[in-house]
This record gives sequence, structure tokens and C-alpha cells, in this order.
Amino acid sequence: MEQSGVAFGTSGARGLVTAMTDAVCFAYTVGYLRHLASLGEFAPGTPVAVAGDLRPSTPRILRACVAAIEHMKGKPVFCGYVPTPALCLHAFAQGYPSLMVTGSHIPADRNGIKFNRARGEFLKSDEAAMRTQDVALPEGWFDADGVLVASVDLSDLTDVVPGYVARYRAFFGPDALAGLRLGVYQHSAVGRDVLMLIVEALGGTAVPLGRSTSFIPVDTEAVRPEDAVLAREWAADGKLDAILTTDGDSDRPLLADAQGNWLRGDVLGILAARFLGAAAVTTPVSSNTALEKSGFARDVRRTRIGSPFVVAAMTEAAEAGVTPSVGYEANGGFLLATDIAQDGRTLDALPTRDSVLPMLCALVAARRANTSLAALVATLPPRFTLSDRLVNMPTAQSLAEIETLSRNPAEGAMGLGFIEKAEDLALVDQTDGLRMTFANNEIIHLRPSGNAPELRVYVEADTPERAADLLKTGIGAVSVWKER
Repeated sequence: MEQSGVAFGTSGARGLVTAMTDAVCFAYTVGYLRHLASLGEFAPGTPVAVAGDLRPSTPRILRACVAAIEHMKGKPVFCGYVPTPALCLHAFAQGYPSLMVTGSHIPADRNGIKFNRARGEFLKSDEAAMRTQDVALPEGWFDADGVLVASVDLSDLTDVVPGYVARYRAFFGPDALAGLRLGVYQHSAVGRDVLMLIVEALGGTAVPLGRSTSFIPVDTEAVRPEDAVLAREWAADGKLDAILTTDGDSDRPLLADAQGNWLRGDVLGILAARFLGAAAVTTPVSSNTALEKSGFARDVRRTRIGSPFVVAAMTEAAEAGVTPSVGYEANGGFLLATDIAQDGRTLDALPTRDSVLPMLCALVAARRANTSLAALVATLPPRFTLSDRLVNMPTAQSLAEIETLSRNPAEGAMGLGFIEKAEDLALVDQTDGLRMTFANNEIIHLRPSGNAPELRVYVEADTPERAADLLKTGIGAVSVWKER
């Protein structure tokens, strides 16, 4: 792990495609299976479901992972190129492990492997235990450059898509989206065709938009300027009620209203949690504080950024008897720790990020209220979040700068131009990175990305205009760190 530069990020192993050699991916998968064997979740003959996204490197990495499963005498179950939540829904229901080859939203020169246990996500404690496994590469399976030379077949396909589509049709009903004309921004998301099927299965009209033959790194948490322009252009003729899309592996949503304005993922999470009647809501510290101000959840838990942390905390809430228990992230990924029962229908728990559920909750809620998506968002307390990233910023440098800043955050905030005097800094939260809340209730949060050499900047304010100004100030201030 140390020699390859392929390390665990916020969700699975991530690295440059050049570093993720067949040998490295094979070794990671063997270590993963050895750890599961120590937990009693894997043994010779155990099925292991695998799937991948549409990156050019994904088929090669999948072959290496399947080779590792076969080496460990497991039974590979190839589910094709499908959304991560579709893979998890199938594997969790069957009670066997699964892994997804995906780099999510990061550029195509990088990729990753997301590991799952038999009934839920791989947690940080699992990652730590996996690191202790001893793995030896089988002789003759790789050449000197770590290229797999052993024969691996991915031809047999287990189709998990019908069950994923049926999940939403059964809960929301076949007419839940009737009368709605919904654009589906397809780009290179692995779930682009599945999302079309789901919209139509619920009675909506799906309009395909922007399909790409090359991989586009759509980040649902930091929307690209060109995607903002595209949405407004598609919405300009007034014929669409909303626009839906996802990130690369289709576990994080991005939803735009009829005017082509993309909703923040943490706003979408609040709408979904409210629609589902959640009693306990878990979300990372970076998410919009309109959640607490909305007042519908009696138990709100804040965590570090990353679905494993959300899963752990929302599971604790469920075990404490606070149900329904849900979780969401600022990127929009929504998780169910417990079943949801509404109108005589039950939606089974799915403790991994899902992109489809929160978008459907918002659209159905607006339709039932006979209002627009924009009007539904306006029912929330007026708190506005934005985020951006300083790219090509080495993680070690980001950590060092934040550590220096955290020693005297008031003085550092003044030096960066965030505040004029020390008493303007009201609260400092170091749950994940450095989150500074000022006396006027504005927030700037600095955190190194767990997936790429980037410094994330999150802001929150009472108006969208002020949030935009604050983000510009934040990005401009930390940009000087790159020059040191």
C-alpha cells in the first residue's frame, strides 16, 4: 500500500491508474477477502459480487479483482457496469460481499475499488484490520510490470438492474411521476440508462441529455461551470420540470429545478429525510445547518466526511431505537439504516449511498404538494452552502497549513482576511479539517480531500449571494498556500 501510493480515501482505495497495477489491485482484493474470512463472511465457495463504472481503466481492474477472488477459491458474480447502489442492493439481499471498481467523480486518470461487507459498507475499522493481512502474489500470474497474465473471464452476467428499478416502483407507485417531463443528463454516468428506466417506471417522461462517449468527472458537490451552463440551456425552453443526473458510479445525485438551477446535495438530503419522516438524521459536519433549523428530526448526528462515518453513526441511532434512521452527505448520497414504511408500502434499508432515492423524494413531495421543486426548496430555513476545491494541492501540504492555522485560528482567520478582529470568530470545529463559524453565523470550512490532491473549501451563509462571495474569499485566501 505504501509503495504503490494507492491508499484508502473516504470511500475505498483510490489512486492513479498507473499506480493501480493489476498486481496492486489483486493484492488489495486478497487482503479484503482475508479480512472477511476472519469475520466469517468469506470462505472457499462464497459468492462475491463485482461491478464497475465506465472509466477506460475499469475493465482491466475488474479482471484483476476477479482473478483475486478466483485465487481465494471464491465465486465471482459479475453484475456488469451498473450503479454502486444497484450492486449493493443485490449483494446485501443475498448476504454476500461485493466490490465496485470506481473512482466516483475524480478524473479518468484515477480509479478506485470500493469494498463492501456482506450486509453493509466497509467501515474504517475494517480498513485498519485489512492493512494487517499478509498477501503473497501467486507465481506465474503476473509479469515483471505487475500485468495480469492469467486468464480471467467476465462473460457470465448477473442482471441486477430489474431489482433496482422495482425497488422504487414498489415504494413510490407506478404513477408517482406521472405528468412530469424530466431531463436525464447522461454524460458518462454508469447509471445513465438505469435512471431513464426508473423515471419511466414511475410514470414520468424521461428526456435524455448530454450523453458522452468519453468519461466526464461530474462532481455533485462541486458542480463544474460548464454543467451549470448546460442545465440552464436545457431548461431555457420551459419544457422540463427538472433535470436529474449522478456522478460516475451513480451513488450521488444532482438535481436541477425547472430553471436549471442545481440543488445542493445537503439541501436535497434534508428534503428527502423530511419526506421519509426520519426521526434520526446523520450527516457530516460540512452539511447545511438548515437541518437543525428545520426541527423535524429529534436526533441529529454530525460526523467526519465519508459514508463509513455516516453509516456507523446512523446505525448507532437505529440501535438506540431512534427510527426511522437515515443519513446523507453534502454530495447528495442518501443512506437508509432502517426500513421506511409509508402508505402501506415498505422501502427496505439500504446502508450505502444511493442517488435515486433523494431525487425521487423531492420530486414526489413537490408533485403531491402541487408545487414546483424551487418552491419546495423555499420551504426550508434560508441557509445556503457552496463548495469548491483548490486542485493539485498535495494532501500533506494541506494538512500542514491547516495544522498551523488551527494553533491560533482567530489570528489565522484574520491573516487570511476572513474576519477583522479575533472576537468575530465564534466557534471552531475540528471534527474533520477546520470549520470556523463566525459571529454573524457565516461558516468557512477547510479540509483536504480524501480522494485526490485537492483542498476543499466549504462555506455557508444566509443568502446565496453572500455564500458566493464567501467562497470566492475562501478560495482566494488559501490559494496563496500553493505558492509556498
